[in-house]
Amino acid sequence: MVTTPGAGELFAALSPLVRAEATAEAPAAAVEARDLEQAVWVRLLERLSGQGPPPDASRWVRETVRGEARRARRTAAREMPYGTGSAHHPRTDPEAGPERVVLRAERRLAIREAVGRTPGRCPGLLTAMLSPGDPTYREIAGALGMSQGSLGPIRSRCLGCLRRMLAPEVAAHGHLGKEP
Repeated sequence: MVTTPGAGELFAALSPLVRAEATAEAPAAAVEARDLEQAVWVRLLERLSGQGPPPDASRWVRETVRGEARRARRTAAREMPYGTGSAHHPRTDPEAGPERVVLRAERRLAIREAVGRTPGRCPGLLTAMLSPGDPTYREIAGALGMSQGSLGPIRSRCLGCLRRMLAPEVAAHGHLGKEP
């Protein structure tokens, strides 16, 4: 049991915020809101036993819920269904062979190089958006020194520019559904 004085009051006070934040973030993370809530409560218990209560509890809840949602998304991306047998084994799955690994690596490299050639603020913005840390718009705007409201339109222009730059490469690889 948590021995921090006032822990019960802290849980009672934060419960509506944790529930609301978890409910808002859960669909995008493809997890149940209750699972996300539980993960946040575990993090709070860990913090209370080590560092004590957070100075700004509301901010801590929001950041922790988003962090746990990112963790859930990364975990879900790496999980493989149980009991699929050899369907996803590298020797039997043509999508998992060494050729596919090399092609995916080349594709990522081509995208990174094209991002570096984009004009203006685009390289910084696109690099931030491709970050494995999955930053929020607020974090990206703060890091780049721009307003959060301008990120969407700039992002749209940058992605359009990137799409035009990569169009010849996509057509050259002959991906289905893409026009030359």
